[in-house]
Amino acid sequence: MSRNSSREALLQALIDEIRGGQRATELVDEAMCKLMGVNRTDGRCLDILEQRGRIGAGELAAEARLTSGAVTAVIDRLEEAGYARRMPDPNDRRRVLVEPTEGAYAVAEELMGPLGEMGSPKASAYTDEQLALLVDFQRFSRELQENHAEWLRARLREQEGS
Repeated sequence: MSRNSSREALLQALIDEIRGGQRATELVDEAMCKLMGVNRTDGRCLDILEQRGRIGAGELAAEARLTSGAVTAVIDRLEEAGYARRMPDPNDRRRVLVEPTEGAYAVAEELMGPLGEMGSPKASAYTDEQLALLVDFQRFSRELQENHAEWLRARLREQEGS
C-alpha cells in the first residue's frame, strides 16, 4: 500500500470514527434525557448550564441557538423539573440569570459518572502533548460543526424564502 493510499485510508477511518462517535453521543443524549424526563432541547440547555454555571438567559439562548421565547419555555420546564433556577442579576435588575441546581449536578453525576470512570484510564495514559492535540482536534471539530450548522440553517432560510 502506498503512503498516499495509506493516508487516505487513515483519513477515511478518522471520518468513520467521528461519524460513529456522533451517533453514539446522540444515543447517550437521548437516553439521558429520557431518564431525566426532559426533551432534547432542554437537555442541551441543561448541558450548557452545567458546563458554564450561572449565565444570563440571553447567553443561554444564544449558545443553544434558541429565540428568547423558546429559552424562556426551556427554563420554565427545567425549573419545574428541579434542574435549574432563575435569579435576578445583582448588577442589572432587567437581566435574569439561570443556574443549574444541585439536583441537576447530582443526576448528571449519577448518569454520566460511569462514562467518566470508564474513560479515565485511557485518557490518563495520554501524554500532555497528546492531550493538547486531542483538545485542539475537538475544538476544530466543534467549530467545523457549528459553522456547518450555520451554513445549513442559511440554506434552509433560502429554501423557505423561495
